[in-house]
Amino acid sequence: METKELFRMKSNYREDMLVQGYRFGKGEKAACIAGAVRGNEIQQLYICSQLVKQLKELENKGCINANKEIMVIPAINPFSINTGKRFWGIGDIDINRSFPGNQEGDTTSRIAAGVLEQIRDYTYGIQFASFYMPGEFVPHVRMMETGFQSPSLANLFGLPYVVIRKPRPVDTKTLNYNWQNQSTAAFSVYTNKTDELDEKSAVRATGAVLRFLTRMGIIRYESHSGYISHVIQDEDLTNVHAGTAGLYRRLTAPGEYVRYHQPLAQILDSYEGFTKQEILAPTEGIIFYAHKDPLINQGDITFRIIHRLHE
Repeated sequence: METKELFRMKSNYREDMLVQGYRFGKGEKAACIAGAVRGNEIQQLYICSQLVKQLKELENKGCINANKEIMVIPAINPFSINTGKRFWGIGDIDINRSFPGNQEGDTTSRIAAGVLEQIRDYTYGIQFASFYMPGEFVPHVRMMETGFQSPSLANLFGLPYVVIRKPRPVDTKTLNYNWQNQSTAAFSVYTNKTDELDEKSAVRATGAVLRFLTRMGIIRYESHSGYISHVIQDEDLTNVHAGTAGLYRRLTAPGEYVRYHQPLAQILDSYEGFTKQEILAPTEGIIFYAHKDPLINQGDITFRIIHRLHE
């Protein structure tokens, strides 16, 4: 294992901001794995730390295949992690909306440009990502429909679902989109949690990446074969919205099968405690995403449901 400095930004009043990666093997730039781009992505940071630990053991055993290089970047935004903020600085700028970046631009743009320059030549790019809304997912692989996406490759992670989504204008500034534009086969992996550790989904995510690296001939690793993934389109998911604001009491969890009109959650009056709304399933299917914060606003997405898909 070799530690490599990928980007450094000087600071007048505190230590330099350093983005570093851990390199395993030598030769062809086979795979790059990126963790926390946002300051609250603690689960993503943790998963990368476990991959560093596992890949170090595999390298010591000679299980990194010849002429293959793997790079793991646990955190692209360590400053925000240290300050406990999701986004960068007083402007709350999202680094994952700053790609491909500009070496002469503002701070987040320079970070994005500096990191992308270091990782643009890898054949496969894997990012542990988080959603823009607070909630929990069924573990899945997500790809943008850029013309370079490959659902058949995404299936090799062995996770339950592969989601293909059409990019919106704001998505053109993400790492995933710009990786694909650099001819890297890029995948975003989502697990159950973001701002807290979930050991079960972390083990599953770590295993999925090692399974993929094995199937692509980059490492030698004995693993469970995983799932035969269901490929679904993001627009085919049914969104369930909150009709009012208040305290949020969830009754179901991601991965559960629900029937039409089954109670999914309750929204309570914040002062008097009575039920303002009982959220009912508009269709039968499997819960793909569930809101998790104890407060909710009117119009927020509470659940996303895979319609009539049985496990």
